[in-house]
Amino acid sequence: MARQAEITRKTGETDITVVLDLDGSGVCNISTGVGFFDHMLNAFGRHGLFDLTVKATGDIEVDGHHTVEDIGIVLGEAFAQALGDKAGITRFGTSFVPMDESLIMASVDISGRGQAYCDLPIPTQKVGDFDTELAVEFFYAFARDAKLTLHVREIAGQNSHHIIEAAFKACGRAMRQACEMDPRVNGIPSTKGVL
Repeated sequence: MARQAEITRKTGETDITVVLDLDGSGVCNISTGVGFFDHMLNAFGRHGLFDLTVKATGDIEVDGHHTVEDIGIVLGEAFAQALGDKAGITRFGTSFVPMDESLIMASVDISGRGQAYCDLPIPTQKVGDFDTELAVEFFYAFARDAKLTLHVREIAGQNSHHIIEAAFKACGRAMRQACEMDPRVNGIPSTKGVL
């Protein structure tokens, strides 16, 4: 069974297409118009071993907010679609990723309930042209539309680039664990019988 999705969303602010293969090898083709964010999505896909294509245009002449948040929405929808009924998945995943002085933890429950908690104190307002607060906006949108519970916590960190990059890598690795098929899981991994 192919666990893939292709989602397109077009609004007055953004035009986004995401193609996702959960069982890929980390091949990424990212073009959002927001250079640092391209780098972060590439890190997410490569470390999650997801084949991921993201093509987006947005009103970046205003700022990157709409583009980053809307990609979170579309990527979340793609994960929800690719996971289908979630039968046989591991469901939970946790990853700690160090990057120089930074250490970030991401933990995922593919719960069917979209919510996130991010504790990512980032010392600067910008990394290049990227508004650092948008990292958290992305994680909230992604978790909501993927219908999963996501915790992202900074254990240590001083460099904004390192903190954000470690967060995306940790999220990718946690998602990889949670999405993996477990041959010991029979049906839906929930006492309720549904996620």
